[in-house]
Amino acid sequence: MIWGMTLLATACTSHRNVSSQSPVYLDESKSIEERVEDALSRMTLEEKIDMTHAQSKFSSPGVPRLGIPEIWCTDGPHGIRPEVFWDEWDQAGWTNDSCTAYPALTGLAATWNKDLSHLYGHSIGEEARYRKKSVLLGPGVNICRTPLNGRNFEYMGEDPYLASTLVVPYIQGVQENGVAACVKHFALNNAESNRHTTNIHIDDRTLHEIYLPAFKAAVQEGQAWAIMGSYNLYRHIWCSHNPYLLNDILKKDWGFDGVVISDWGAVHDTDEAVKNGLDLEYGSWTNGLTMGKTNAYDNYFLADPYREGIRSGKYGTEELDEKCRRILRLIFRTEMAPDRPFGRFTCPEHYEAARKIGTESIVLLKNEDILPIAVEKAKQILVVGENAIKMMSVGGGSSSLKVEHEISPLEGIRTRFGQSSEIIFERGYDSHTNEGYNGVSAGKEADETRSAAELFNDAIKAAKKADYVIYVGGLNKAAHQDCEDTDRLSYELPYGQNELIEALAAVNKNLIVVNISGNPVAMPWADHVPAIVQSWYLGSEAGTCLAAILSGDENPSGKLPFTYPVQYSDGPLKEAAQYPGVLEGKTGGVEAYDEPIHEMYYSEGIFVGYRWYEKQAIKPQFAFGHGLSYTRFELNDIHLDRTSIRNNESLKVTATLTNVGERAGAEVVQLYIQDEESSVERPLKELKGFTKVFLEPGESQDIEFSIDIESLRFYDATTQQWVAEPGEFAIHLGTSSDKILQTAKFSLR
Repeated sequence: MIWGMTLLATACTSHRNVSSQSPVYLDESKSIEERVEDALSRMTLEEKIDMTHAQSKFSSPGVPRLGIPEIWCTDGPHGIRPEVFWDEWDQAGWTNDSCTAYPALTGLAATWNKDLSHLYGHSIGEEARYRKKSVLLGPGVNICRTPLNGRNFEYMGEDPYLASTLVVPYIQGVQENGVAACVKHFALNNAESNRHTTNIHIDDRTLHEIYLPAFKAAVQEGQAWAIMGSYNLYRHIWCSHNPYLLNDILKKDWGFDGVVISDWGAVHDTDEAVKNGLDLEYGSWTNGLTMGKTNAYDNYFLADPYREGIRSGKYGTEELDEKCRRILRLIFRTEMAPDRPFGRFTCPEHYEAARKIGTESIVLLKNEDILPIAVEKAKQILVVGENAIKMMSVGGGSSSLKVEHEISPLEGIRTRFGQSSEIIFERGYDSHTNEGYNGVSAGKEADETRSAAELFNDAIKAAKKADYVIYVGGLNKAAHQDCEDTDRLSYELPYGQNELIEALAAVNKNLIVVNISGNPVAMPWADHVPAIVQSWYLGSEAGTCLAAILSGDENPSGKLPFTYPVQYSDGPLKEAAQYPGVLEGKTGGVEAYDEPIHEMYYSEGIFVGYRWYEKQAIKPQFAFGHGLSYTRFELNDIHLDRTSIRNNESLKVTATLTNVGERAGAEVVQLYIQDEESSVERPLKELKGFTKVFLEPGESQDIEFSIDIESLRFYDATTQQWVAEPGEFAIHLGTSSDKILQTAKFSLR
């Protein structure tokens, strides 16, 4: 690692002070494309081959002979991963790599705030740049198809428009720092169980309408410099070397000019990797998953096997040159960018960004006049629940972090209320997940010696005496919770929490339930508690954010980025073939990875999330876009500037939002469009616009949306084209998918 970083520093500085005789690739006055072609013309076959695969766990070679630096990647997208040894996953033992932890991306999505998405990207990009990283492995934009997916917490919810809108400023913020955003996982990685061996069956319309839009926006609007292929298969070909996804859609149709990077160990075959759109192979051991050899990196699929294939005449060099062009382009945009800033790390501004994003992400699901907490009535506050003390920046897989600090919910509550109230803590339950991750402790208090019954009874006994009970539970980032490579085993809360919450509600009427998770969970007790708060994995400032909402120092303005069904069976996935997939006797067909393939059928089609619940007229526990406030808003006077439009025209929609309450606050006005006449089945309505508006008490603001033909289209799988059919449409404005306040109609001629 030290040698690699030294080489990186040398290579980065070697191109700065150059004479007029220097090669074009060093001449910063030339375009990137000129520099790429010049550098490529000077490279040997060996140097080109070396450039297309990893040399360590998180780096790939440059060209030392030419002063072209290495590429260094870091896991994200919530913080910069601690340094590991050159060829091991274990931490390298650095003392200066403790980062700022930002809220998980479900939290960012819950802000419904494009400005905060840019702030997030810019802040984490500064941290990556300071740590001398070329590529940030994030953000993730896979759709929340099932609430059991262990990795939903790393993504941006169930709706393609919401994810598309928020991913763009994140990418732009990261790349302003000369660090590439690597958008993942392309594509159809909507479950973690059997992720290496699951082949996806999906119709073209569903693929293009639901699962690809956020990636397309990342490429065409965000101008992402890198895309990561996913582990799963599509059309019986692994996605990291899938010709339809990578060559046809990503590079040809969308015009992507960046680098396709494999997920670690997601490559399975040299022929496919050469021809099917992969540019840069990363992994571990030899093929990343099942086998290791001496000189492992030389045995990568794009290493010695590729070199020998070219020498034997099996492959030409056209594909190799194209891979190197893309890799060089990435290097010139990052490591060799002339105006690349220096970055910042764990500075006050970054903690303030984490605090602001986290506070604005918290969703007030239910409130029967108990929140905010009245300090004068809170002489004794009981905090119950293991999530009040557990570090949530640790665990969950590759996004696990080593942080400079993480303020727990209990710490935040003690700091905010401790001067006026007695704060008591009872664990209530013990998950027995104390192991931490990759050498980082989860930071909990000492292991419990009490039995489960004693923990339960002690919490109930204390609740009888308290003025307020704040329950802080939910999921954690252990295996089969919110965690990479495993899915949840149940929609229910684990560790007996449902019974504990019911018992607390029975003995104290001032119970506030704070659910911390990256997924919806069952809430059979929802009708029995007066207040429910949805928090997330909020990072370094988690406790400060939560205390600000509970105290009323901040007015909640978060909105759910996914639907909360009452029970899992209410959702669209009814059969094993839909999820988690079924074995049909097929194998991967690759000698090094000849394992059974699970077949997964997306037979629910486009009806994912709120689209499904509205189609079936099933009332959810909490709807997509739901979120309450400590103030009240009214939305009035919807107006369309015309009653019909043609294909090349746009429609202006205006309305007036007023804060009619007594506190300053923010509301998210959501615009949904309904196609009332269609030759194909369409959702009852679809999100096509939103805006977040901050208003003082009594203040009004006119809001405006512009609707064009793209907002009216569906994907015609027969013609492979986006189509908007003439007819009648309705525009619905509301504050959640189930709270529509204004409606107007227009026609497409």
